[in-house]
Amino acid sequence: MSAVHHIGSTAVPGLAAKPIIDILAVLRVPEDGPACIGILGRLGYDFRGANGIDQRFYFTKGSPRSHHLHMYPSDHSEVERHLRFRDYLRSHPDEAAAYADLKLQLAARFADDPEAYSTAKNEFCARVDQLAAASRHHRV
Repeated sequence: MSAVHHIGSTAVPGLAAKPIIDILAVLRVPEDGPACIGILGRLGYDFRGANGIDQRFYFTKGSPRSHHLHMYPSDHSEVERHLRFRDYLRSHPDEAAAYADLKLQLAARFADDPEAYSTAKNEFCARVDQLAAASRHHRV
């Protein structure tokens, strides 16, 4: 791996979050991904495949779930997108507060439907991602 980053809501101070740590691991070369499956398995991580995103190696840990590990090749667009989104919310507390409010409303509305909860956040997240891309408040 060439880099490991804390991403997701727990990586943004003050943001409402489930008690799950999201980790972004960046592979030096894509071929390293399969070799990580067994190693991470011995550390308690369950491999979930690409989980809908091409070239991703997705792992979960814990019961109840405590960690999500998203592993991508270094040139994958999701690497920059995750970091850009996180860094934008860190540097724009007004947007982070709006996101926190939305998440709390949606959590109450979709308490028994995590997929609907995630889908309902998409419009807000897409808007913030566009703002973040335009302002380039990110680091890789």
